[in-house]
Amino acid sequence: MTFSDTAPDAPTRCALGLGSNLGDPKANLDAAVRLLEETEGVTLVARSANYRTPPWGPVPQDDYINICVVVDSYLSPQDLLQRCLGVEKELGRVRDIRWGPRIIDVDLLIYGVRKVQEDNLDVPHPRMGDRAFVLIPLAEIWPDAPLGDGRTALDALSTCPDQDGVVRIG
Repeated sequence: MTFSDTAPDAPTRCALGLGSNLGDPKANLDAAVRLLEETEGVTLVARSANYRTPPWGPVPQDDYINICVVVDSYLSPQDLLQRCLGVEKELGRVRDIRWGPRIIDVDLLIYGVRKVQEDNLDVPHPRMGDRAFVLIPLAEIWPDAPLGDGRTALDALSTCPDQDGVVRIG
């Protein structure tokens, strides 16, 4: 991983959403966070509690364990995305069924206040404001996280449906 020419001179506060529902989800999340912490140019600021969440989407599967982390990053948005995808690959993620079960999922949710719309990256994540499994752990560690639509994580959580299915564990 190299630093992009567009990487900032000061770190950018970012949010990542992580989830797992195959193997040992808690161990998978711990391993993913550890790999992210070992990344040059990325500093872990906060990690949420673990939350058991029902699967989202049309594929029947086991519940997930979801977390959010806040990091300060010197990597460009694309480089941070590539690192997230690299962590998934290192932990054995196979992309075969859309919205299917996964050993690990690492999503780049927020990259400072920047909006990025490219073929493989849309930041802030366009659907996070409607997903309790993202907003609950995110609001726990960064309540004023900017969602890009004028709302903070805490604002969006106040009207977000399906919160009852998201249960803090551990």
